[in-house]
Amino acid sequence: MTDFDSVLLVAFGGPEKPEDIRPFLQIVTAGRRIPSERLETVARHYEVIGGRSPLNEATRRQAEALCAALARAGRGEPVFVGMRNWHPFLHETLAEMRDGGCRRALGIILSAFQTEASWGRYMADVAAARDKVGADAPEVAYAPGWADHPLFIAALADRAAAALARVAPERRGSAHLLFTAHSVPATMAAGSPYVAQFEGAARRVATLLGHARWSLAYQSRSGSPRDSWLEPDIAEALRALGKDGARDVVVVPLGFVCDHVEVLYDLDVEARQVAEEAGMAFQRAGTVSDHPSFIAMLADLVHRGPAELART
Repeated sequence: MTDFDSVLLVAFGGPEKPEDIRPFLQIVTAGRRIPSERLETVARHYEVIGGRSPLNEATRRQAEALCAALARAGRGEPVFVGMRNWHPFLHETLAEMRDGGCRRALGIILSAFQTEASWGRYMADVAAARDKVGADAPEVAYAPGWADHPLFIAALADRAAAALARVAPERRGSAHLLFTAHSVPATMAAGSPYVAQFEGAARRVATLLGHARWSLAYQSRSGSPRDSWLEPDIAEALRALGKDGARDVVVVPLGFVCDHVEVLYDLDVEARQVAEEAGMAFQRAGTVSDHPSFIAMLADLVHRGPAELART
């Protein structure tokens, strides 16, 4: 498929009100044998950040901004949002697209770094949703990975620069940039470009900022303690920086394109507390969300079209 008549943004999804939280968590963890007490802990995290996730709203803003950018460029493709784990579910969106006459969609996966959990499952869920809709469901071909796209890097650098600007001028040069992404099992990471993409994006951002003090950490691990996951965990990384004498840390959530519980709780609450206990002032860079450069990147992906053989 080289032409398409619509754009589908594929995102994780999140609860939009308190009564959504536990049903949402049941969907996310289905088949994973997660203890009920762990689910209750995560539910309380959502309650701390206001009883909802802003991810769905932020993704809708991205879609609206992308639609406007395409219109300015003389393109007319409608932009749809489909969620893996909450409304609008992918099958709901694909049915809406079908009913509106869409037959061929460009899918853009809103996950920066590629591994089986972040891209493979997204594509599998789209395929399952198409099966649910039926034979007349729109075909979906995918834009290629965008972890190294210059406009993505520019958006990240601008968010990081704004956070650095909140550090006292006399200490700004010695502040430590700590880039984070979601941890995944080490065996899964080994068969993917996940770590290389994460490190490459972090290096490009630090270079663009001209900031030499930076490192990587992983966060929000959710698997069995018996399994090996990517490290260092952000808490360990923060404690190590404190022991090394760092006074300011700027956490940059490269692996998250919108705010949600992994950012608003795992970083803004838990990581902040660890940093302050380690004697450091804590700043957190914003996610790219609807940053103009990120929206311009999405528009560029539409202009370029799908990668070969990436379709369902």
